[in-house]
Amino acid sequence: MIARLSSRPGRRKRTGKSAARRSRILTETAPAKVNLTLAVLGRRADGYHLLDSLVVFAGEADRLTLAPGPGLALAVRGATAADAGATSDNLVLKAAHALADEVPGLKAGRFALDKRLPVAAGLGGGSSDAGAALRLLARLNRIAPGDPRLVRAARRVGADVPVCLDPRPRRMRGIGEKLSESLAMPKLNGVLVNPGVAVPTKDVFAKLGLPAGRKRRAPAVRALPRDTSELLDYLTRQDNDLEPPAIAIAPAVARVLEALRKQTGCRLARMSGSGATCFGLFGTARAAKAAAKQLSARHPRWWVKATTLG
Repeated sequence: MIARLSSRPGRRKRTGKSAARRSRILTETAPAKVNLTLAVLGRRADGYHLLDSLVVFAGEADRLTLAPGPGLALAVRGATAADAGATSDNLVLKAAHALADEVPGLKAGRFALDKRLPVAAGLGGGSSDAGAALRLLARLNRIAPGDPRLVRAARRVGADVPVCLDPRPRRMRGIGEKLSESLAMPKLNGVLVNPGVAVPTKDVFAKLGLPAGRKRRAPAVRALPRDTSELLDYLTRQDNDLEPPAIAIAPAVARVLEALRKQTGCRLARMSGSGATCFGLFGTARAAKAAAKQLSARHPRWWVKATTLG
């Protein structure tokens, strides 16, 4: 196993050697995961819920760096670092240890996480951070992107980590372990909005109230339209089954959806994942930026970002 080190970095003298180390720092972005659709197909006897979800990734992201060196450490900073919980429980470290179990003698070092995405927000921030950590360790150790050891490590860390390992549009099924090949689809213009309310995933599924062993009808699977307007029409006919229970727990989600739907040019407003972040889809980037500006002015405490999804 990799030695567990303090996540609090010590001060170093700026020498030529430290400058050389800085030049070897590896960097990855950890983009927000957005569930454009989410159907709950049932619940297994062991309590896990079965899903079918169209997953894309946003331009908004956390940033993770790795400075190669002895041992393993993590420092967390950034706008939402205070909400990220104890460093020792961070999924970046859990991902590193999971991969170390798969790869004897794994080289690691000091991770630094710039936390920019809201926490417990339905954007898979922690899972995306873990995926970025695995990509960085793979680069450092010359492990091929499709190496099964990476996939096994991702599955051990969390249900959403496998889809975040290679962040491209995919259909995600089962409990997150069944992934389609990457999907060809046009980029979408969107606005992400989080009202600053944490909605724990376990609470949303509990509110859904699906008994263990219960199955629901699976949605019809069809090829995604390549045309942007046709894709938007298709998405409006889908749902997020977790939206009603999330609204029951956090009524602020309904207020966000209402505010998005009132924006000029909004084609669709829906909650992502288990909440509380919602997205609005717009026909043009200009319309999305205008909506984000207006929403930020009217709701200064909300986290609002115009972005691309794909």
